[in-house]
Amino acid sequence: MTFTNVLISIKEGLAIVTINRPKKLNALNQETIKELHEAFEGLQDNADVKVIILTGSGEKAFVAGADISEFADFSEEEGRLLAANGQKLLFDYIENLTTPVIAAINGFALGGGLELAMACHFRVASHNARMGLPEVSLGLIPGYGGTQRLPRLIGKGRAMELIMTASMIDVDRALGYGLVNHVVSQEELLGFCEKLAGKISNNSSVAIGYAIKAINKGFTPSNGFATEVEAFGACFGTQDFKEGTSAFLEKRKADFPGK
Repeated sequence: MTFTNVLISIKEGLAIVTINRPKKLNALNQETIKELHEAFEGLQDNADVKVIILTGSGEKAFVAGADISEFADFSEEEGRLLAANGQKLLFDYIENLTTPVIAAINGFALGGGLELAMACHFRVASHNARMGLPEVSLGLIPGYGGTQRLPRLIGKGRAMELIMTASMIDVDRALGYGLVNHVVSQEELLGFCEKLAGKISNNSSVAIGYAIKAINKGFTPSNGFATEVEAFGACFGTQDFKEGTSAFLEKRKADFPGK
């Protein structure tokens, strides 16, 4: 498989998927989301692949967020479809893969980047990683499952605070919160993940697939993701969204008009 924004290497049952947009800090645009879906679909169908590691290119970012320039002019309906299609194609898809996916967070994981890491089955971060969901600073909410997965991982109160303050946290806090499983140096990151993948590969792939399904079933809310999609779309019809995205693209502080 050959892609524009995604690199894949496979060796001895381990696949490494690298998001390769370093000049954009690996920001997710719709093309990259589609390519990632196709990459994971192909690896899921490959009987030789036992574990997948997902990471970003370069030393600065795992994924620094969504590509805001791509949707700054979207309508409410376009915003809703953006979230719904992204969740279906990539975020929900990864979470429900029966091939284990480890997120190797090698730098900034913000917005859609953190949502992507949270969709993976677990996370390992390098010391320089920083994480957060800054969407409310743009007049938005997380739209790729962040309002659902973050509380599951770190608890409702902490998730409320992180989302409402649009704050970034360092790896020590992320580890303490349970957002990441391990923290290592950037030089050790891939090697550490490969060792974890090796331990997983020694076990039954069939049993692991069933375990993933069973664990996920216990954390599936009846309507939370659908509510997020509708609320995300509604944000696109607000003056706050227009001000927030304009301020971001113009590199200035947003001046939100209030309720």
